[in-house]
Amino acid sequence: MAYPQMFRIRQHFDAPTLHDVPGAVREEIAKLDPGQKIKPGQTVAITAGSRGVANIDTIIKTVVEEMKALGAEPYIVPAMGSHGGGTAEGQTDILAGYGITEETMGCPIQSSMEVIQIGTTEFGMPIYFDKNASEADHVVVVNRVKPHTGFVGEIESGLMKMMLIGLGKHKGASVYHRAIIHHSFDKIVRLVGKVVREEMPIAFGVATLENPYDETAMIKAIDAPDFEKVEKELQVKAKKWCPSLPFEDVDLLIIDEIGKDISGSGMDTNTIGRKRNDHKAMDGETPRVLRIFVRDLTEATHGNACGIGMAEFTTKRLVDKIDYHATYTNVITGQHVSAAAVPLHYETDAEILQVALESIGLIEPENARVLWIPNTLDVGEVEASEAYLELAQMRDDLEILTDLRPLEVEPDANLPPFEAYRERVGTAEPVPGD
Repeated sequence: MAYPQMFRIRQHFDAPTLHDVPGAVREEIAKLDPGQKIKPGQTVAITAGSRGVANIDTIIKTVVEEMKALGAEPYIVPAMGSHGGGTAEGQTDILAGYGITEETMGCPIQSSMEVIQIGTTEFGMPIYFDKNASEADHVVVVNRVKPHTGFVGEIESGLMKMMLIGLGKHKGASVYHRAIIHHSFDKIVRLVGKVVREEMPIAFGVATLENPYDETAMIKAIDAPDFEKVEKELQVKAKKWCPSLPFEDVDLLIIDEIGKDISGSGMDTNTIGRKRNDHKAMDGETPRVLRIFVRDLTEATHGNACGIGMAEFTTKRLVDKIDYHATYTNVITGQHVSAAAVPLHYETDAEILQVALESIGLIEPENARVLWIPNTLDVGEVEASEAYLELAQMRDDLEILTDLRPLEVEPDANLPPFEAYRERVGTAEPVPGD
């Protein structure tokens, strides 16, 4: 089978970048004058989630240092719902993978799946909260604000969701996701967020926003009563700064890796255009991707393959790495059971490319619209097939980095890693105009 020729492009996004992350965290916290609330000798629980947030270790460590500067006694609590296989040890391991340990942070990490019930809704839904966090004199909520992978609204993923899913642990996350089936995410997140702030000692939050290159763009410290109002404003910025694929119509999207450190859904549905349907873009959604081929899992996902069910093709090597307990726990808790469905899988990339390119209709393989990315967080540079060349040459926001060269597998019949392929030199004709 003849594969399409490929060329690499760089996307030029609107990408504000924060260069002094610790300084920004300190400055933002100082604006709130936390010493008015937090007194020497008091304990402060600081949340740490399971996402691969840019500079998360630096952000958490700086919050710890600022609490110590007040004379307080900080400790970190994992706030990640059912992730890590729904175990205290698994969640501690996830944090260690991000460089968040007792040694690096200079404070204890109190990891437990134990929760307390702090309220009940009018429709009988119990509201849970991390027991270790509940015992602190104060709680500081830290999280990235970004569009959610499954819900649309003024408030999506951020501080409010961290109080809901993260600090609800496995028990709370399971209840809330089930409730969302009958009620709206917006209703549940506001309702639980209100009760948590009324019943628990939430001092303030530290929100981080990222630019399309997966870099820290903004830090904002928010007083607890203002979470809802300010998070709405931050969500507008976060959506503007979301990474995206360079073209709206794609026959085959190749993704080197997925994982919970990349997105709650393994691969970000906002990037692949499958927020409302696992296998196609719905009306109004872009991009419109016909087939997805996922090559591997990230190391930091620890075998959690949540999201693989949104791909049409994958490799046996990925399937062999799946921790089914962690994956099933996650997707059942999140009420997205199809996200764990294992797609067609083959021994080699070459086998998959042949089947995938035969499954895109009447388009000849060499004319297929193919995009290749490392993961859905990292789309600053993209490999694109020759079918996009004319479009790319007309776009001011796209920079063509290489000549056309063949899409070729290695001697083991697998593609090289995305970064290694950049240096591939083929026999294709140079890009016109270069």
